Amino acid sequence: MRWQRDRSYRATMGRPGLVQFGCRLKETDLHCQAPRDLTREVERWVLELRMAIEDYVASHPGFIESKVPLPMDETAPPVVREMLNAGISAGVGPMAAVAGAIAQAVGRRIVTEAGGEAIVENGGDIYLCCKGDAVVTVYAGSSPLSGRIGIKIYSGQMPLGVCTSSGTVGHSRSMGRADSVTVLASDAAVADAWATALGNVVKGPGDIPAVLKIMEEAPEIAGGLVIVGKRMGAWGELELVVPGRGSLH
Repeated sequence: MRWQRDRSYRATMGRPGLVQFGCRLKETDLHCQAPRDLTREVERWVLELRMAIEDYVASHPGFIESKVPLPMDETAPPVVREMLNAGISAGVGPMAAVAGAIAQAVGRRIVTEAGGEAIVENGGDIYLCCKGDAVVTVYAGSSPLSGRIGIKIYSGQMPLGVCTSSGTVGHSRSMGRADSVTVLASDAAVADAWATALGNVVKGPGDIPAVLKIMEEAPEIAGGLVIVGKRMGAWGELELVVPGRGSLH
């Protein structure tokens, strides 16, 4: 779920050997990195994705508002099916996965069109497919841990979705009070939906162990990190490091 309005962090996200470019269309705000500039192509792909979602929404009342999973529809466009699947996986409405689903769809197209490497960030939700390792910096609002923790992602873990939800920062729909809940999953739409679902659980630091237990029991989740104020908990296949310039955010 997209949750950050301030995009100044993008100034430090450059990865050697990749070209940076952006795409904005309504609520979608992408920062992309690829072997070459695909600005025009990405603008076209985002338009196509949004039209597919908007057309489906227009013919399916309640889709946007639903806070609970909706049944799979095999006739829906691929991006909508990914959102539906993610919602079913995490027990939330399909719109909880929209940012991750769009980032992933664009990232996969970049990989196909431009030589097997892509990074697409959509307001805190990231699709990663790199030939080398990467570090994702975690921002957590007013927490003293914000910006001081990085998650190292090894090339063998990719492609990977790294998605963050917050109940205290920006315009997230989270019903919880976590400064950040970050989820790693092989599917970015699923990671996005689970970040929202787990963020809803956190009402205070005491809920961190329960969230980590849910992560452990969810086969779709590869790892995750929860930050509430000065408290933090982590689970799964992730290595925490000190982030530096060039880290992803």
